[in-house]
This record gives sequence, structure tokens and C-alpha cells, in this order.
Amino acid sequence: MSVRSFHRGRFLLALTTALTGVVAVASPAVADPGGTPATAAPLGVAFDTAAARYDVPRDLLVALGYAESRLEMHASTPSTAGGHGLMHLASNPGVRTLDEAAALTRLSPAALRTEPTANVLGAAAVLRSYADQAGLTAAARDDVNGWYGPVARYGGASDPSVARLYADTVYDLLRAGFTGRGEAVAGRPVAPRRGGLERAAVLGGIGTLSTDYGPAAWAPASTSNYTAASRPGSHPVTRIVIHMTQGSYAGAVSWFQNPAAQASAHYTFRSSDGAVTQSVREKDIAWHAGNWTYNTESIGIEHEGFVDNPAWFTDAMYRASAALTRSLTTKYGIPRDRAHIIAHREVPGATHTDPGPNWNWTYYMQLVNGVTGIGSGTVNTEASSLNVRSGPGASYPVVGSVADGATVSVYCQAVGSTVTGPYGTTAVWNRIGTNRYVSDAFVLTGYDGYIPNVPRC
Repeated sequence: MSVRSFHRGRFLLALTTALTGVVAVASPAVADPGGTPATAAPLGVAFDTAAARYDVPRDLLVALGYAESRLEMHASTPSTAGGHGLMHLASNPGVRTLDEAAALTRLSPAALRTEPTANVLGAAAVLRSYADQAGLTAAARDDVNGWYGPVARYGGASDPSVARLYADTVYDLLRAGFTGRGEAVAGRPVAPRRGGLERAAVLGGIGTLSTDYGPAAWAPASTSNYTAASRPGSHPVTRIVIHMTQGSYAGAVSWFQNPAAQASAHYTFRSSDGAVTQSVREKDIAWHAGNWTYNTESIGIEHEGFVDNPAWFTDAMYRASAALTRSLTTKYGIPRDRAHIIAHREVPGATHTDPGPNWNWTYYMQLVNGVTGIGSGTVNTEASSLNVRSGPGASYPVVGSVADGATVSVYCQAVGSTVTGPYGTTAVWNRIGTNRYVSDAFVLTGYDGYIPNVPRC
């Protein structure tokens, strides 16, 4: 059974209603191959509409989008793998979800790439078509655990271990719950039916570990995407180049396995927990820098996320990446400075901007150089709770709160606006999580201001 097709007039009328909230005569531009949807709907309405129209579990659809993009359109800039929008509708030699979405929804590729409502609708249509091809009945579609196969297929990985990594990421989000861009998905028990992927090796498990770096999983890139060598004998290793994937962790690992990618990196880190996968042996030359000389003499390290969204830059990822970089500098005698640990954008002739302005070089280089302490403190406020801000200052937006008496971890400390509290007047702010800061004036750390061996932000 395939996804049912709607009479064109009914489809356009329904989509126009979803986009505007008003029943109106359908405009041919809404789904015309050369047109784009008219008015952008709130993201929640887009998920409601797409989930209902294609009978896809709404929270599953949101979780997939969150895993791919944190529900951001990223100014419609394609990912490294040619994925578009918050649902990462892709058009590359291995994955054609954008083209499939265009055929199923009869919306233009331009609309699917750039308009959030169309992007979500397209992803739902593709998932439903995969569910139909997998034989999911109407009753089976009501059980989120039965969608594991379609989700894994949507990721486009050819390697079963990477396909499982992709789908497990989505189901782990459903299990834990998450909040982003006004969407809140509560955690719930899940027991995904993995089918044949149940037998796929779990990246990081027995038999899949890197022989170069113990903590890393091993998922080799296609031999079409790197040059075999015998470094450091054949070429000296003198630099480390820092990248952002402009996509998801599983998506980057999968892309390096696509023979058409013509790109790879040695290592890729996951944002949520700092997990790392190696795709190219250190002795070989990964194609990551866009400059052959730099490729031959460097190790390329990718980090999950997008340059324009600092939410991806977690302490777990910073610290795990810095541990690898510290190990590499020891192994190859690379100086631990910014002349030898560089951004992709600093490579001569680079056309990329990663890791971008949100990457905290001060913090990262301190971690690389062994300043790795994590402080601890107790919140003391005259109110029942203390506001948490997105940056080191009272002018930054409030992004949450911590209760009076709560114990917090301090990952790094920054200079910000001056604040007076129970512990005096200070301009020191403590980062207690990713983009989460509180003034040191309200935190008893056992030190007056800076905590020894805790990095500066």
C-alpha cells in the first residue's frame, strides 16, 4: 500500500487552512511545482498537521527533527550531506528524501527546502511511505515502537550499525524527553522493535572499537573518501583541524561511508554526551580541510552541530574532544597552541566558516592544556530560586532557574556584569550547563571568585 494521494483541490485547501488557519480558496502557488507555501504556521501547528495528515506519531516526528537539527531551519542552508531544513530532507547520491517528499506531497523542492511547514509535511510523507512499504497497518502505526525501521531508513545509512545509531538516537530522545523551539516532548518508556537491526553491532560495543584511540567506536569511511598512507612516516602530523558537521552525528558518520561524499574526517563527536566515532585511521589522509597539504599533515575532528546554534556546544563534547586532542598532541609532538590546533576556516583557501563564532576557543584550549577541573557550589538566594541566564550577565535572557540550596556543577567561569549577592559583589559568572550561567555572588564555592583548576569561559 502506498501513501494515499489527495485530490489536488482538497489537498491545497487543507494545506492552506493549516498554514493560515482560515478556510480559503486554494492558491495554485501553494503546491504548484514552481511555487512555495504561502504563510508560515507556528511549528507546533506544522507538526500537528503533518502527523494527522500522514498518520505518523507526532512525538516521533518531533524527535526526528530534534535529532537532526534541534528544530532549526538554519536559514535553509544545506548540511554537509545535502540535507535541508529542520527535518533534513536530503538530496545526495545516496539519500533522496527531498525528491521523495516532492513526489508524495506535490510541493516544490524549493518549498520543501525553505518553508518549515512544508519541510515537516514532506518528512511525514516520506516516513509514512516507508511505513506502508514495511507493511505497517493502521493499528500498527499507532504504536511508536513499530516505526523503528522507517526511522532507520529515513537516516539513509548503508551500514547497519550506523542505521541503528541513527534510529536509536531518535528513540533515546523519546525515552528521555526534551524541549526545544517551543516543543516539549515528555519522556516515556519505549521498546523499539528493531527487526534485523537488533543484530547490528552497537557503535562503541565489543568488536567495533578504534585501534588508534580507545574511547572511539570504529565505523570506517568509504575508501573513495580518503587516501591510504603510512603517517607519520609518509607525512608528518603537525596540526589538528576543528570542524562542525553542519548536521547530526549519525548523519556525518553515514555521509563519510557514502562513496559519493568525497569527504571524511578522522573523528566525529556527539553533542549530547561526547561519544566519538573514528572513520579514518590516523595513518591515512582524511579529506577534510579542502587543502591537500593541510590534509596530509593534520588530523580532522568533526563536532556534531551547526555553527549558528550554540546549543550544540556542550561541555561533554568540549571535554571529550579536548581529551582526544590532548592525546594526539602527545602522540605526534604537536604544540598545544592555536597555531597548531586550528579552525577549518583558518586553513588557507577554506570556503567554510566552521567551527564558527560560537565555538569557545578559550575554554577548549584550557581543557587541551590540562585545566580540566569541575567546581561545585551551593546556591544561596534571598528568593525561592535563582534565575539562570543564557550568558554571563544580567542582560542575557532567563533560560531557567535553580532552587535555593541546590548544588550545581561549575564547568567554567566567565567575566560578565557586576552583581551583588550573599557572597559579595563580583563580575564572575559560573557556567553550570550549556549556555546556562549564574552569578558567583549567589553560589558558595569555597573560593572568593575563581575556583582553582576550573577553566575560564
